[in-house]
Parts: sequence; C-alpha cells; structure tokens
Amino acid sequence: MDRTVEVVRGAIVESRHAVHAAVVDSGGQLRAWVGDPDWVTFFRSGAKPFQALPLVRDGAIDRFGLTFEELALCCGSHSGEARHLATAVSMLQKIGVDAESLACGPHPPIHEQTRRDLAEEGLEPVRLHNNCSGKHVGMLALARVHGWEIAGYNRPEHPVQGRILSEVARWAEVPFEAIGMGTDGCGAVCFALPLRQMARAYANLAAAARAGERDATYIVGAMTNYPEMVAGEGRLCTDLMEQTTGRLFAKVGAEGLYCVGVPGAELGVAVKVEDGSSRAVGPAILTVLRQLDLISEDDLGALWSHAYPDVYNTCGDLVGQLRPQLDLCTPD
Repeated sequence: MDRTVEVVRGAIVESRHAVHAAVVDSGGQLRAWVGDPDWVTFFRSGAKPFQALPLVRDGAIDRFGLTFEELALCCGSHSGEARHLATAVSMLQKIGVDAESLACGPHPPIHEQTRRDLAEEGLEPVRLHNNCSGKHVGMLALARVHGWEIAGYNRPEHPVQGRILSEVARWAEVPFEAIGMGTDGCGAVCFALPLRQMARAYANLAAAARAGERDATYIVGAMTNYPEMVAGEGRLCTDLMEQTTGRLFAKVGAEGLYCVGVPGAELGVAVKVEDGSSRAVGPAILTVLRQLDLISEDDLGALWSHAYPDVYNTCGDLVGQLRPQLDLCTPD
C-alpha cells in the first residue's frame, strides 16, 4: 500500500517522505491506518490542547477571567503576529506575571511580514514571539492558581508538568509511567507515545466535547471559534478549521506531526511524517481526511495549496509539486 508524499520536479519523482497514521474512535477501536499506527514519537505541539485542559479543570480560566480567544492561544503554535502578542500580554497582565518569567526562548516570528518588519526596524524577536508563548503563559497561570512557585515551571520535576502529564495520560488512556518524556523546542516537557494513543486522546476529547463536558467544550470551542489564534495567517491549522467551520479541530506538531479531532464522528487522527519534514504534513493529513470523507472535495479545493504545495526555485519559477500517494488500510 502506498504511504508516501512524493516530491516531483519536472516529470521526475525526486524524493519521497514516508508517512504513518492512526485513526481511532472514542471506544479505542483502530478504524484505519497508514504504515505503522503504533509508531512511537513525540506528541510535541499536538499535546497543547491537553496541556491547556488543566486551566479549565483547575479553575484558572475562572479565577483570571481568561477568554476563549486567550485559551485558544494557549492551545496554539502561533505565528508571532501582533494579535498573538497582544493576546499573550493580556493573559500575563491578568495573572500578574511579566514576560521575563517565560521559559521559552525568542525566535523570529513565523509570520513572514512580521519577521520582515522586525528586521527593518532593527529589532530582535522577544520571548513573546516564540510560537509556544501562549502555552507557557497557560503554564504560568496553572502555577499561580495552585499557589505553586513559578520558577522552573517548565521542568519535569515541577508540579505543573506533573499535572499536565496526568492529563495527557488520562485522555490517551495510558499509564503515565508508559509515556516517554523529553525536552521540547520551547524548553517545556514533551511526551512520547504511539500514534494510536495520540489519536485516541483526540477522539476522546472530540467525544467529550460532543457530550457537552465543560473542559472539553471549552478547549474545542476555543480552538474552533478562534482558529487564527491556534496558528495564523495562511497556516494549515487556521485554514482547515476556518474551512470546516467547527466540524473538526486540528493541531500541528513539530517534526512532521499532525492531529485532528472530529466531534461529530468521535474520531481522532494522528499523522507522522517519518523523516520529520514539515512540507509533507499538509498533503498527508488532508489526504487522510479526504479518504475518510471528513472533508469534502470543495474543502480540499479550498485547501489545495496545503494539499498539493508547489515547489519554487529562488527565481520564483514553479519547478515542482508535492503529491500524496497514500492508501488507508482498514480492518478486514
């Protein structure tokens, strides 16, 4: 069965990216897969909705008056646009912490125009530009609501990270001892588990939101009502959730990971591009969603630039394209 995204230059297949995927329902049944559905990898930013859940369950959003828009930023990997920084600053003011308390390091904004504007003004990026700064503000809020020290909140021994680990384990339905841990690009803890369990976590979150459970409803509602806070202009998470108008929620992760939850179908989807290439993620996840009939042909057409990205050279000439070659396997 085909399980690659091809990179075509002219009429020649120049390279291929291998793909693994798992599609799981809220009962834990593996409904479809590509490659190895039990491929173990890091959840990376795909875990952010679950890292934000304690803000709802433990009362931080109520105590600090956090809005859905702000909660969406906590779930997001934002592009560093002005609206993202303004929302992060609003949260910091509400919880009474300054930006210097953020453990994430600065990096140039993902948003191209913002990056150019900074360079033209001779300014360096700050910690708020980090795509994970919303998640980190959420972690600070969790520490504050429990009365924990904020110093070291990103470290595995801190109670913030222990609380988040328990949440990931609960939704993925695995013992927390079975979850591998590493350090994410932003300096916080990241979690390793099989794609099947990542998909189950998203399926369980989708089912809980469908059932009207408060914590799940808040997280899914924040993401789908404010998709621009989850990513940003021209990015797949934002465009996919805007196009599907709340039918699904989506979250990218670094190193070729992508996860989707579908409340109407109580399904979770987790995709991993084996070599970690981000350019193959859009073609892979959109092909899987289309084969599952979770997005329509019209949806796919609107998202064509993500599904079949063009390849340009430095002169701006169109020289190739990425093309998915994926066939979903299903139980006999």
